[in-house]
Amino acid sequence: MSGYADVALRLTKVRETLPQGVRLVAVSKFHPVEALEAAYSAGQRAFGESHEQELSRKQAVLPGDIEWHFIGHLQTNKVKYIAPYISMIDAVDSFKLLKEINKQAARHGRVIKVLLELHIAEEATKYGFTPDGLRRMLDEGGWRQLENVEICGLMAMATNTDDENRIRQDFNLAASLFDEVKAKYFADAGGFCERSWGMSGDYKIAVGCRSTMVRIGTAVFGEREY
Repeated sequence: MSGYADVALRLTKVRETLPQGVRLVAVSKFHPVEALEAAYSAGQRAFGESHEQELSRKQAVLPGDIEWHFIGHLQTNKVKYIAPYISMIDAVDSFKLLKEINKQAARHGRVIKVLLELHIAEEATKYGFTPDGLRRMLDEGGWRQLENVEICGLMAMATNTDDENRIRQDFNLAASLFDEVKAKYFADAGGFCERSWGMSGDYKIAVGCRSTMVRIGTAVFGEREY
């Protein structure tokens, strides 16, 4: 554990920069169990992983009160493996995936929390609903019949650029879409409250753009160990 003492120090530094009401998901993918244990010992409980097999290995040996977030692109055929224990699936990018999560959650008598992923960045490689695609999916209304998922908000990533104005523009678009979707579809849903944007390089900008949940890996754990 001593080799990971710096994890606790970095975690504390990051936490000190987050205002009240902004939650930290520590992105622990590609980092060893010992690094997660160091963060856990320092009080961190929400961890983000993006590979089902790695997540399952870690979940099996780490404390049971950890809140596991699946933060990457999730294939429908992998949902069944994480459905028994996942706390939140942060990157739902299709109605097909939403239906599969509902099906697998029902098999385990659970309601799984999810975020709908927006594609607002310039890169074509990123996943997610376009703003119009999101409106279309919500208008069609099939999600209202899914009793074993709870849609808790939106998730977005900014364009990968050093241009802070562009990053701010992306996050502000996500925030305005949240307001629109909340008012039109989730006005009575108290659980629809999460605006999840901001990573190690841009989370301070994200917080200024009303983020409630930041996903931070490098600033907590250091460079990844592939």
